[in-house]
This record gives sequence, C-alpha cells and structure tokens, in this order.
Amino acid sequence: MLSFGRTRAQPRSNRSMSLGGMDYSDPKRKNNVVGKILLAATLTAVCIIMLKQCPTFNSPSPFSLREDGVIHVLVTGGAGYIGSHAALRLLKDGYRVTIVDNLSRGNLGAVKVLQELFPEPGRLQYIYADLGEPKAVNSIFSQNAFDAVMHFAAVAYVGESTMYPLKYYHNITLNTLVVLESMAANDVKTLIYSSTCATYGEPEKMPITEDTPQVPINPYGKAKKMAEDIILDFSKNSDMAIMILRYFNVIGSDPDGRLGEAPRPELREHGRISGACFDAARGIIAGLKVTGTDYKTHDGTCIRDYIDVTDLVDAHVKALEKAMPGKVGIYNVGTGMGRSVKEFVQACKKATGVDIKVDYLPRRPGDYAEVFSDPSKINRELNWTAKYTDLQESLKVAWRWQKSHQKGYESPLLMAS
Repeated sequence: MLSFGRTRAQPRSNRSMSLGGMDYSDPKRKNNVVGKILLAATLTAVCIIMLKQCPTFNSPSPFSLREDGVIHVLVTGGAGYIGSHAALRLLKDGYRVTIVDNLSRGNLGAVKVLQELFPEPGRLQYIYADLGEPKAVNSIFSQNAFDAVMHFAAVAYVGESTMYPLKYYHNITLNTLVVLESMAANDVKTLIYSSTCATYGEPEKMPITEDTPQVPINPYGKAKKMAEDIILDFSKNSDMAIMILRYFNVIGSDPDGRLGEAPRPELREHGRISGACFDAARGIIAGLKVTGTDYKTHDGTCIRDYIDVTDLVDAHVKALEKAMPGKVGIYNVGTGMGRSVKEFVQACKKATGVDIKVDYLPRRPGDYAEVFSDPSKINRELNWTAKYTDLQESLKVAWRWQKSHQKGYESPLLMAS
C-alpha cells in the first residue's frame, strides 16, 4: 500500500541558507530572537517596578544606621569560644551585634545558635571576613554604623606560637593595627581589647598587678604586648575610649548549655588543658599529658588563675559600660586564686566522673611556673568580681556541654543534665 504522507516529521533548519556563496538568515528565527529579548526586557522592567514599590526595597540596613538607645557592637572573632559567649551576653542585654570571623578558629555552628536565639531583624548579623585584608575590613566599617568594637579575634595558643611565631605576629599585631586604622577612619569611638596575662611573662612577684612589668617570654605574649603598645601610642592623640583586659586561663561554658568550646581537631594538642581533660575523659585521646613537673611550686606543676568564661564576658560588658572618651583603662581579669595543674586535673576527674590517665612529660617551651592575678583594680573601678570561682563546678558545666555535643556544634544530642 502506498503512503502519500511523510514517514516522519522533517524539522525545519534554523541555520542560515547559502545561495551562490551568500548567506541569508532565516527571518522567522530572527523574529523569535527579537521577541525573546523584548519579553525578557519587559519582565525585567516589571520586576524592577514591583520591587521599587515594595516599602523595604530602598530601605537601608538597620546595621548601617545609628539609632537612639541602640548600641551597635562589632565582635571580632565572635564565632570563637570567648567571642560567641560575649556576643550572647551582648544580645541578651539588648545590644545590636555584628560578628566578623573567618572561621579559621571559630565555629559557624555557634553563630547559628545565636541567630536562632535572636532572629529579629536588626539584632545580629554575621560577616565572613579576614582581618588581615585591610580593604575588606575598611569596607565593613564604612557600610556599618558601629559604636564600639570588642576585639577578640586572635590565634591564642602558647605552644603553637613558639612553632609559628610569624603567624602570631601577623594575626595578632598586624590585624589589630588594621582594626584600629579602620576604627579611626570611620569614627568608631570605643575599643575593648582582649589581651592576656601572657604579656607579663614570668614575674618575680605574685600576684600580678597592672603595674607588674611586661616581659613576655613567648611569641603569643609578645604579639599581644606589641598590639597593646600600638593601641596606647594611638590613644595619646585620640579621644577614643579604650579598655584593655588582660585575662588569665579561661574555662567553663554557658550555664544554660547553648554554647561551649569546640576546638578544631588539628589544634587539640595546642589547646587549653580543660579541652585535653575532656578529650581524655571521652576517650578521644589515651590520656592527659601534663608538661612540666619540676617547677618551683608546691607540687611541681604550673600554677594558673582559671577564670570562668561567664565572668570574663561580664568584665567585658562592664568595661564597655564604663569606657570614657579619651581615657584608657587597663585591667587584669582573674579570680586572684592560683591553682596547680595537678589540682586542675583532680577537679576535672571529679567533674567528669572519669579516672583520667595522666602522663607527666618534660616542660613545654614558652611556659612559665606561676601566674595569678590581683583583681583589686577591676573590682574597685568597674565593680567587677568573679562569681563562678568553683573550679569543679565550672568544669562540670563545660563537661555537660561536651557530652551533649560530641562532635562540637555539628551534632547536638538531647541529654539529661
């Protein structure tokens, strides 16, 4: 049987046709292209008109505005252990907070916790940025109306600083200079600087007062002292309100269990003794390594002043409240009580309920025998006193968070307290 229909549809070519060596475009295709362009332009114009009619389209960000009764604080390193706790306290007290952190040591999970707790517009924003990039930092300052800066961002391990000194000078000293320059260029009038007792080195007399000579013995302490010197030199010809807080060994976590300390796995060997104790209690490491048993102390191990992070944050807030234009305040933040490493380990064993294995090793480079504070000046001038001074209880609170966050902020577990 013959079929007079086409066996299959023959698509028309959209390509140009060649006749006698000359190309002729298909006019139907040209019309289609023009039509699509006109349609896209029309839709774009409609979208722009609709957006402009939206009341929030041209509204500036609340973070770029100064408002009566609202204090906007930039928290550098606000995704880190101490910085996140400071941001939490500021937000609870009604401050507007911007966190800047490059997450090299911080945790995005901590920022997410804060965002969930304070979701209201204009309360909290997070900006991923590196303070070592001046253009980026100045752009952040120019686009936001900061009233004050709490500068926490820094690498902060004594042992690591002896291995990578240039990293510490760059990260601490140079980055502080970048922040200070951006503050000056953008008329931000208040700086609360997070410093350290490591700037004192190994003083001949205890306890340490603010007048104790600063003779740091490791790159961490030296870098912090250099940053302090830059700030103090700048203050001589500035009306900026400046507070420098030299604090001691930080422990603990948020009493309500919202935040904690979650160091990166590759940094555990350089971290705080509390983290090492918890790792040993959880079986992440075989045991606790105590470096140095021949110091001139009552039991041969180092003596330190352990300050709970909640108390430390309270000192920062009080410093912010008391900061005065053209004035510089320098304060030690500690309990005034020295505890040995052996005493700390015993408290950690009781707090965790685990008989942690302890290995005693030779001294670690850059450590010092005995450091504890005289907090009388901050008590007197800022009306601040450490309240969470029960070492075992602070460790117990921190251990509770560790148990319920076995992979840091990645996997919170629901556990009974």
